[in-house]
Amino acid sequence: MSIALRKEAEIEGLRRANRLVAQTFEHISPMIKIGTTANQINQAAEDFIVSNGGRPSFKGLYGFPGAVCTSVNEVIIHGIPDDRPLENGDIIGVDIGTEVDGWYGDAAKTYLIGDVSEKDRKLVEASKEVLYSSISKIKVGMRFKELSQILEEEITSRGYIPLKNYCGHGIGRKPHEEPSILNYVEGNPKQGPKIKNGMVFCIEPMICQKEGDATVLDDKWSVVSSDGLNGSHYEHTVAVVNGKAEILSKV
Repeated sequence: MSIALRKEAEIEGLRRANRLVAQTFEHISPMIKIGTTANQINQAAEDFIVSNGGRPSFKGLYGFPGAVCTSVNEVIIHGIPDDRPLENGDIIGVDIGTEVDGWYGDAAKTYLIGDVSEKDRKLVEASKEVLYSSISKIKVGMRFKELSQILEEEITSRGYIPLKNYCGHGIGRKPHEEPSILNYVEGNPKQGPKIKNGMVFCIEPMICQKEGDATVLDDKWSVVSSDGLNGSHYEHTVAVVNGKAEILSKV
């Protein structure tokens, strides 16, 4: 496994791509409400990214048809934008990727639409808490499997289950690079590559309520849990700088 160590100038390129991701979220957030369609969100995000010198990196990636992923209710990741208006009580995960001057950015967040049930509110808040708490614990010398162990403990301690077979990842000159970062541990957490200064990667807890087995729907993209219940997804791109994780995908 070869994990790139980025120089400061390279990390700055990644900062620009990820800053555009964050700015896109700021741009579209006011429109994510009752009555808006995922296609409208998708188009607004694409227009903003392009008008600011970037490219929506998900569009066409592995054949994906949208500029962003829009995952409603039980769809946890990889939802395809459509013309269904958002309804009161929905939750929607929005995953945005950009490419700017050959560098990639990536982040996701889940939105509450109108009066959301307390159950779903806690679910969404948990995925956000898991993301930020896990990032705060990243340090040089930690193994990536130890980070996966932290993610799993953060998820299960809140009463949820990590989605299986999907993971965070490295990012740089490609949207997905080494390493793969599971939200649960496989094998010995004291084995495998260690986190070093200059590494850049995406942390993305994807959480389920009762079962973590993943099912892909007939559209060949949308991923749901085998329990059929709502799930939630949050993501940031981080760079390891001076021994700790710096979140790149924020304004």
